Amino acid sequence: MELLEEEHKKATRKAMQLLEHMDRTEKGLRDRLGQNGFSQMAIEAAMEYVKSYGYINDERYARTYIAYRMDSKSRQKILQELIGKGVDRDIAVAAWEAEAALNTPDEHMLLIKTVEKKIAPGSELNEREMRRLYGYLIRRGFQGSDISHVLEELGIKFSRNFLKNLT
Repeated sequence: MELLEEEHKKATRKAMQLLEHMDRTEKGLRDRLGQNGFSQMAIEAAMEYVKSYGYINDERYARTYIAYRMDSKSRQKILQELIGKGVDRDIAVAAWEAEAALNTPDEHMLLIKTVEKKIAPGSELNEREMRRLYGYLIRRGFQGSDISHVLEELGIKFSRNFLKNLT
């Protein structure tokens, strides 16, 4: 019994140490405690403790994460990253909506900046370059139709057949 209590205390101390350095998701903290060799019971005890004091909160984590990234990443990309970190999709979407209400992101301008980092306005791209650019932008969570409009807006020339094959 005493051995079990000692492990619970160690797990709780480790959880607090991990949270000192950075905010974490519930899943992230559980995973780290598991990596440190704590039993499932000790992890549960530590999680109960940190939750009871509000030291871990996935909604707060998601809102902070979004606030720092919404000017540099698309909505879709941020939501994918949060879900990958173990935040529930509904919590992530609610956090996005709350942050967007305070800080309306301009995804159109973000897409323009992202394209301009890769290609100068007025450039002419061959099919290979266009595929690479399109893939890059899609992986960052931008929509195909938005990409097409921005490329036209920036005067970036490309093969029309290429876009017909994508849609």
